[in-house]
Amino acid sequence: MNTSLKIAMAQIAPVWLDKSATLLKIENSIQEAAKENCELIVFGEALLPGYPFWLALTGGAEWDKKVNKELHAHYVNNSICIEKGELDAVCQLAKQHKIAIYLGIMERPIDRGGHSIYASLVYINEQGDVKSVHRKLQPTYDERLTWSPGDGNGLQVHPLKAFTVGGLNCWENWMPLPRTALYGQGENLHIAVWPGSDHNTKDITRFIARESRSFVVSVSSLMFKTDFPENTPHLDAILKNAPDTLANGGSCMAGPDGEWIIEPVLNKEGLIIKTIDFNRVLEERQNFDVVGHYSRPDVTKLTVNTERQTTVEIK
Repeated sequence: MNTSLKIAMAQIAPVWLDKSATLLKIENSIQEAAKENCELIVFGEALLPGYPFWLALTGGAEWDKKVNKELHAHYVNNSICIEKGELDAVCQLAKQHKIAIYLGIMERPIDRGGHSIYASLVYINEQGDVKSVHRKLQPTYDERLTWSPGDGNGLQVHPLKAFTVGGLNCWENWMPLPRTALYGQGENLHIAVWPGSDHNTKDITRFIARESRSFVVSVSSLMFKTDFPENTPHLDAILKNAPDTLANGGSCMAGPDGEWIIEPVLNKEGLIIKTIDFNRVLEERQNFDVVGHYSRPDVTKLTVNTERQTTVEIK
């Protein structure tokens, strides 16, 4: 059995809040990864169409402020409705090149009315099928002003060659119980997606790897002050307080022993490629397996609700 897997981490900047242009960058990255014979490509949190940086720059918590309302509307209009086929081209590339994809999107789902948005991590398998859409359980701090809280439906794992792969969004990776929900389903390749910056990835990546005795792939985006498109609504208000660097990347990879395979990569756009070997998981599980021989389900056990939450059920 072939126990290796070639992974591409796509550390790129969105064409901020421009759905069509960002999709094109994503599709180009997939094709580039396919030329390198990669079998999995991972993109950062909310990359499509970008992270809501304006919230921290324009007084995002102020009531009835026109700039925030108009930017929110612009954000929703550029978010992704999967049911309308807006990821079909990405799925077709996955099928064409036999490459699996983890992609962070802002999702505008019809099953929640189509007006609220969710930070969702989409898994597309190598046959081009959307196999899970994990809506972030708890948006962080000012994200709650524009993102909605998700549910447990996307807490799923997937077979990928010798591996079992699962993923979480950003600070969800600090939440012990969602991590455990994935571990308990056999996860041994953990995907952690972030909007960017090594202050997020440099500690938790190695911690999860050592805790789970799994490979951990953390993928971040980039965003610089110069990346804001000129047609962005209220651009002057955003740039007035924007630092030169809003997201410096920090994509990295750790092995099942908790040691670096790739240390955080900063301020560099492009693909970061590495081949990993599943047997390293089995080697490290020999003395610690958090949901196997080193667990006590007779004492502590986790219950997970994976029902997709909807407001209206039509019978």
